[in-house]
Amino acid sequence: MLKSILLRINKFVSDVLDKITKKEPWYKYYDKGDKINYPDLTIYELIAKTAEMYPNNYAFLYYGKKISYREFLIRIKKTASALLELGVKEGDRVTICMPNTPVAIITFYAINMIGATASMIHPLSSENEIEFYLNEASSKHILTIDLVYDKLMKVIDKTKVENIIVSSVSDDMNSFMHFMYWFFNGRKNKIVKNEKSIFYKDFIKKGIYIKEFECAKRGQDDEAVILYSGGTTGSPKGIVLTNLNFNALAMQCHLMCHPAKAGDSILAILPIFHGFGLGVSIHTPLYIGMQVILVPDFSPRKFGSLIKKYKPNFITGVPTLYEALLKTKLGKNDLSSLTCVVSGGDTLIPSFKKKIDEFLLKHGSKTKVRCGYGLTESTGASCLNPKNEYRDNSIGIPLPDMLYKIVKIGTLTEANTMEDGEICINGPTVMKGYLNNPEETNKTLVKHPDGKVWLHTGDIGCMDKDGFIYFKQRLKRLIVSSGYNIYPSYVEDIICSHPLVDQAVVIGIPHEYKKQVAKAYIVLKKGEKPSISTKKKIKKYCEEKLSKYSWPYEYEFRDSLPTTLVGKVAYKKLEEENNKKGE
Repeated sequence: MLKSILLRINKFVSDVLDKITKKEPWYKYYDKGDKINYPDLTIYELIAKTAEMYPNNYAFLYYGKKISYREFLIRIKKTASALLELGVKEGDRVTICMPNTPVAIITFYAINMIGATASMIHPLSSENEIEFYLNEASSKHILTIDLVYDKLMKVIDKTKVENIIVSSVSDDMNSFMHFMYWFFNGRKNKIVKNEKSIFYKDFIKKGIYIKEFECAKRGQDDEAVILYSGGTTGSPKGIVLTNLNFNALAMQCHLMCHPAKAGDSILAILPIFHGFGLGVSIHTPLYIGMQVILVPDFSPRKFGSLIKKYKPNFITGVPTLYEALLKTKLGKNDLSSLTCVVSGGDTLIPSFKKKIDEFLLKHGSKTKVRCGYGLTESTGASCLNPKNEYRDNSIGIPLPDMLYKIVKIGTLTEANTMEDGEICINGPTVMKGYLNNPEETNKTLVKHPDGKVWLHTGDIGCMDKDGFIYFKQRLKRLIVSSGYNIYPSYVEDIICSHPLVDQAVVIGIPHEYKKQVAKAYIVLKKGEKPSISTKKKIKKYCEEKLSKYSWPYEYEFRDSLPTTLVGKVAYKKLEEENNKKGE
């Protein structure tokens, strides 16, 4: 009798698993389960629980200085107090224009603690872009690195900013490193203060005036972070992310990167103004209780030496960084500390992945590089190759609790196995929407016949019978250079705004190190002649208006641009021309 009951129970469980597996074929590849209970906590509250569990663990290593979780929590509260004294209120948006420093990350969590939103922007952004980002978020307060101060001051009067907190990468360095930085770099940064600006050390003192305050009562669905991206149609947009988005990502990544544990370390070189950097390289390890090795001024050529020096257990990067790693001279066991290596931002071709794996093994690591995929609209990551399974050219399987499907382009109809279509994503890391842009939000977040709201990525791919996803190409025009997204239409708009330019088209061309760079084809206005002087003027204009990573690498003047039958610029013909030149 008992045996019969047990057999029935086993059959029932087996049938349930079969149904789940048929619906979600990737289920069987998870290390540890697939369903997560997400606590109704803010980003700060999730990290505070970790800090209370591991107060003596180190949260950060920064140029030789270590900061424990206990100190991390104390400094978040002090910074929160200082923000309140400065006039920041619940619901405000505070801009952070910083590289990877303890000050930037502590301020990020302090902003969340008082119920405000952190708007993260690239320190290398142009003046125009900084102005746009500040106004788009209606920021009244900004934390900025001193190197950006002069650029910021040129546009500050065109914004609503009332307070500028000025920090330096030398804040939190040990005494010797602090002096060395000041001697070689810092003393050159002359900050001319005005009534809106305050140095970080003076700002943090303001916190002493507010002794006690209650943490803001915010929920998991409340706005927490704004990151900026081109969106799925290629024009600059603010992407509104919630507490749940970031906390879900951290918990999902923890399961996928088993056995990540408290006390492990990660080399955090991906920038905090990027979803992959902030979500995967900062928030996730801090949730686990790991030590984050912060690198604010990163050069790909330093990648190997940094791993050798700090001996991290985890690294996350883009393909160009791993190219640099392969060129680094290392000893037999210099990579023995590595237990998890993740690549995102672009695809890894099988031959290149094989080279990385062989390099890791040759230098003492038993792990293999795992390729992933995501976009800012899904908090930076939503798909990753499992630890013990790999398929050539695959970007992996969905993270736990995430759903993927491929739909036939231009429809909501699901494609067949291995049939190309648009990649769509559903799950708790999908954004709340685009800032101030309901029309674009409604185009990107679409309710399907299954009743779920799906993120339409604008990327083409397919799925095999086991649920592995294969990225093919982008529906939208996009250039990926060293892991950064360059949006040709935006660069074209900037070039065409130059008084000498009539038309412009931008394409991506191959680059040995960066994978791709931008090339601009330009038609000058009637009566203007191509010359070195004209090229210099347009180049200078682009460097003033665009972020450094999106500057065109080459400029070519044309009498006219090729067009399609309906009169649109045939940029694909120009891509074909360049491909033939490279053959």
